[in-house]
Amino acid sequence: MSLHSLLKRLPLSEREFLVGRSELRTYRRGETLYAKGERSGQICLVATGLLRVVVDDDVTTDFVREGDFCLNLEMSEAALHARATLVAALPASVYFIPAKDIWAICRRHPSVASEFLRLVMNRIAKLRVHLQRISSLSSEPLITCVLHELTSLAPARKGGYDKRISQEVIASYAALSREIVNRTMRSLELRGLLWKDDHAVYLRMDASNAPRSSLPGDS
Repeated sequence: MSLHSLLKRLPLSEREFLVGRSELRTYRRGETLYAKGERSGQICLVATGLLRVVVDDDVTTDFVREGDFCLNLEMSEAALHARATLVAALPASVYFIPAKDIWAICRRHPSVASEFLRLVMNRIAKLRVHLQRISSLSSEPLITCVLHELTSLAPARKGGYDKRISQEVIASYAALSREIVNRTMRSLELRGLLWKDDHAVYLRMDASNAPRSSLPGDS
């Protein structure tokens, strides 16, 4: 058994050691895994569900999907502390792996350390793209980009995203108010670009390029 694809090349004994040292915990939607500044000697790996990384004033800066590590720790006074709060955006099961065991494996296997570095660099690049969207796009194109992203972060059947992702969460990730998100999604729905069922929200692939029609109170 291997917890993550980048660990598959490890000797079986080391993989079994990590599995034995890991603890699997489950969380309800909206439940906090740990708070910003909290001391933590463990690295999270999402087995199922979706987590969101939250900073001050409930601003979502990133999501951690199934199969991803949450590398949300910093060294301070020889201890590991969380840089941000980690919250379950959907019901989730999460492996907690002792960070010292991961660092020891990285020292013994430089290829694993390189893969961890690549994961960090990819996460930084993704964050940069998201910040560029926030700074350059108006509300509707930004929201449609976020909704399209959610179809891969929280996929549901037939290509939509899990309906349990709330408009509040979308607003916190897009740096917009919940009212703007609600108004924009309503506009998309009235124009046939967005629809829902009991399980998911769906968005047409060309929604970002569709002509926009104003609603009362839209600016």
